[in-house]
Amino acid sequence: MPRTTQNVQRFAWLATILLAVAIAVSGAPDAKRLSVYSANANYSVPVIEQNGFDYVGLLDVFQPLGPTNVKVDDRVWRMRYNNLDGIFTDGKTRVRVQGQDFDLPGSFLLQNGRGLVPLGSLPTLMQRFLGASVNFHESSRRLFVGDVAVHFTAQVNKTNPPTLIMNFSAPVNPMIATEPGKLRMVFTHEPLVPPGSQTLTFDSPAIPSATFQENNGAAEIAVAGPAPLFASFSNDGRTITVAPAPQAAAHPAQVPSLPLAVPTGNPLSGIQPMTPNAAPPSIAGQFFAVVDASHGGEERGAALSDQLAEKDVTLAFARRLRQELQAHDFTTLVLRDGDATLSLDQRANLTNVARPAIYICLHATSQGAGVRLYTALLPAGGENRGAFLDWNTAQSGFRSLSQTVESGLAAEFAKRQVPVRSQLAPLRPLNNITVAAVAIEIAPPAGKLADLNSPAYQQLVAEAVSAGIEAARDKLGPAPAVTK
Repeated sequence: MPRTTQNVQRFAWLATILLAVAIAVSGAPDAKRLSVYSANANYSVPVIEQNGFDYVGLLDVFQPLGPTNVKVDDRVWRMRYNNLDGIFTDGKTRVRVQGQDFDLPGSFLLQNGRGLVPLGSLPTLMQRFLGASVNFHESSRRLFVGDVAVHFTAQVNKTNPPTLIMNFSAPVNPMIATEPGKLRMVFTHEPLVPPGSQTLTFDSPAIPSATFQENNGAAEIAVAGPAPLFASFSNDGRTITVAPAPQAAAHPAQVPSLPLAVPTGNPLSGIQPMTPNAAPPSIAGQFFAVVDASHGGEERGAALSDQLAEKDVTLAFARRLRQELQAHDFTTLVLRDGDATLSLDQRANLTNVARPAIYICLHATSQGAGVRLYTALLPAGGENRGAFLDWNTAQSGFRSLSQTVESGLAAEFAKRQVPVRSQLAPLRPLNNITVAAVAIEIAPPAGKLADLNSPAYQQLVAEAVSAGIEAARDKLGPAPAVTK
């Protein structure tokens, strides 16, 4: 490749990067962008306004699609894509592609080595270079090359509670946000197209409707509902299920505690009667702490003995911890206050909607002694867009605060001579929580399983956690007053 051509391309790409950085630094939520969807790649490029027209960099658009070279000779800008040549002249509307002339709706612009074309000219230019059909949604700046569209269907199942089942023709990974009366799913990388009607209505008071709209290089599905909604994924990202956040049962029935075959004592003495399949309480109100008893329902967790499941132990500790925290004026929500089945996404959604100061996840094990403390080990990558956080790295902005709390907890356990170890772990749903978050795995004292549920040991652990939270109170924020 000639050195002048290499330099032009490097300069053009540097200009593109600087423009993208400028947009990111400015934080402008209305920065214009074009999304391109093709069999080779789905990507976005910045859109700039020149002389009253929207323009895009031609190299920005074509380079992700295949081999592209550029050469500049005075005011003439030449681009070769897959052995097809295009000749553009600064300030002129007439261009030549593979020996054929045609006019652009606005002048071609050459700025610091970047070739800019009017946004409206892309369908014609791309059809000539690619030899494929191009469908351009100009108002939303979304361009589809070939047959790449993702379609979806939506149907409300009349279960209790009702669920909206959305099936997609290809895997999707939208950014999800909740707000009063609405759950929004924003698709920035998927070539999602509208159904027959952009407004879908359902015969369900819990989920009455959903709307589809496109804007600024993205598609959005907004699901309406009178109560907070959460979404979960299945079928390798091809199915999204939307359901109301679980509410508390009005009058839960009580059942006796489960027996445990252990030589001495009653290891379940610390577990209160439970409600089979009870839903978690309403998330209405303001809480300082959310305590999450891991597992539950059909998910038993670790088999600590022949009859004792991890889900029963974590629930006992969660209730004991709530009692201790509220005694110190920390309003506390136990996320699973019964034998309910909750997915990891549901736990994260319920916590994020409640917006506490701290999330505490409880696990139990029969191995070792003392406690293990975990904060999130975040995966590489993840891209936040404005108010929308990448789901798998949502904890990133709170990890430092989480580790501060973890250090305080470790110090309190050490004071009480409880063996403690702190570490990072990819332990969901810690990654998805948007407040300070820590997981506590509790092992029996001195390795004696029979003591794991003893009231004295539960109280010792609860006091250490409460004292650690108290030490971090100023960093976590003020605690809402407890309602007496």
